[in-house]
Amino acid sequence: MQYIENRTWEDIAVGDSAELVRTLQTTDIQLFAVMSGDVNPAHVDEEFASTDMFHGVIAHGMWGGALISAVLGTELPGPGTIFLDQTLSFKAPVRLGDTLAVRLEVSEKLPKGRLRLACRCTNQQGETVIEGVAKVIAPRERIRRPAWYCPKCICTSRAPSTSV
Repeated sequence: MQYIENRTWEDIAVGDSAELVRTLQTTDIQLFAVMSGDVNPAHVDEEFASTDMFHGVIAHGMWGGALISAVLGTELPGPGTIFLDQTLSFKAPVRLGDTLAVRLEVSEKLPKGRLRLACRCTNQQGETVIEGVAKVIAPRERIRRPAWYCPKCICTSRAPSTSV
């Protein structure tokens, strides 16, 4: 069995970091659209997206934000983390097949168990696509829990029927 375990505020030092690597797939875009309700054709319609400024389907910007949240909640500080604030700057589009390295680094320890973390997402060419800062409350007590199993989802892209 796999576990996720946190790091408490006392155990964390400025400069500590954690990273997650993920490759954007069509199902990621579809699931994010379903979950968020954001069906902007730049993300879900290949025909439309081929004519826009990026000339192809791109990820929802907040998909990268969700990956940052995943690092905070599972790695650094980990389970029990409370997300307080996030700033993000989107530098370049994330395209299907791009592999993002999402890296968080503790930049400041603040009073009352708070941390400030620098956040950076880079693609497979090392280009920064998202950067920002997160502020969290780190856990005060150790937490170790079995890792939750993410079920495999299958998406189909069928337009709703218009016939009566």
